[in-house]
Amino acid sequence: MNLNQYTHVYLVGVGGIGMSGLARFFLNKKHKVYGYDAVKSVLCQELEKEGVNIHYDDDIDSIPIELQLLKKNKLLVIYTPAISLNQNIIKYFTNKEFIIYKRSKILGFISDKYFTIAVAGTHGKTTTTSILTFLLKNSGKKVISFIGGISKNYNSNLVMDKNANLFIVEADEYDKSFLELSPDIAIITSIDSDHMEIYKNKKNLYKSYLDFAKRVKEDGILLIESSINLNFSKPKRGFIKKYSVNEISDYYANNINVCSGKVFANIFMKSFKENYDCVGKRAEFTLPGEHNVSNMMAAVSVALILKVKKNNILNSLKNFKGIRRRFEFVVKKNNLVFIDDYAHHPSEISSTIKTVRLLFPDRNLTVIFQPHLYSRTKDFAIDFAQSLSMADRLILLDIYPAREKPIMGVNSKMILKLCTNFNKQVCEKENLLSLINKIDVDILLTMGAGDISDLTEPLKHILN
Repeated sequence: MNLNQYTHVYLVGVGGIGMSGLARFFLNKKHKVYGYDAVKSVLCQELEKEGVNIHYDDDIDSIPIELQLLKKNKLLVIYTPAISLNQNIIKYFTNKEFIIYKRSKILGFISDKYFTIAVAGTHGKTTTTSILTFLLKNSGKKVISFIGGISKNYNSNLVMDKNANLFIVEADEYDKSFLELSPDIAIITSIDSDHMEIYKNKKNLYKSYLDFAKRVKEDGILLIESSINLNFSKPKRGFIKKYSVNEISDYYANNINVCSGKVFANIFMKSFKENYDCVGKRAEFTLPGEHNVSNMMAAVSVALILKVKKNNILNSLKNFKGIRRRFEFVVKKNNLVFIDDYAHHPSEISSTIKTVRLLFPDRNLTVIFQPHLYSRTKDFAIDFAQSLSMADRLILLDIYPAREKPIMGVNSKMILKLCTNFNKQVCEKENLLSLINKIDVDILLTMGAGDISDLTEPLKHILN
């Protein structure tokens, strides 16, 4: 498919983190970019300032006249699976016999033109992608990178160099989207039960990852976190490599310790003679938590595979600033800390809380969590309760539904009643600021993948 034939691009659900990256990509390519979203989010407002024409009504009359007059070979229409196909806008273009492409399909078309590094996994995709982008770019390599969050080093979810020859992309398992990619290097960071509304059971989920591994090019490399125990197919003329934390594998880190909020670790790689070369002793990294060290090792492994010099890697790790909403310190004072995180799966929540406890032992932890999706809440209510019971005070917001309709009997109280915290409650989003104003906060941790991020700045204002 020749994307250059199109003069105009229209993105349905443009405010999503993935779709906004595509909007920026096509803007960079000098296309005229339009979009629809139900909510005028901060991200949508940023896109408008950058030149994207966005409307917020699911109404045919809201579609710009310029688009309605265009021929099929001039207008590229893209949608995200988070958008219902029953939207009036979708129906309009369907009735006009436009081919409407999923975001994943377009990423596949882009990927075909570049040496592609695809980052898959239930957890860690965005952090790994962001670190890897920073390592490669700092080494002088020209990249296009779609990041599933806002990189604080680039203040964007898209990094796009002129004359790029490397394409870095998150390979999303939702709706089996990652099967549209044929990467030269594929990373699998983790495989946990998620999106069970799609997969129904673990067997189907595992099969999709096995199928993704088969998409790696014949002379490519499949890089797997060492604890993943699936029988992956080796690329015909390529390799399977493993990375790990605190155990020996092809690439690994050990002797991890935290000092003044920074992480230090020794990094090793297997040499051609089956010995292990030290990449760096007491390598300094900015994101705390063993799970983030694992993400770091995934990125470092690829950088080493691509012959990035060790010193470049070590210097870049020191200067990596992180990603918005990935263990982001919003307020950091001696008597008050506010951390915001995207964690929305039980295992992510556990990792994040454990990291907070490691950094701030014996401090009182207040957790505010917004469950994401009715189906995920229903499937993992017990697991959520186990993870969230690690907080001293727990405040649950109502479920953020995203693309889903309510499920009878599924709500935040379903989790709350299973939690063992002495101090716990459900609070409506609009009442949260008033509640926080009335309580003593020592360490505050907000988590969730919905619109809880809208509260970050107001909470910061209250706490400061």
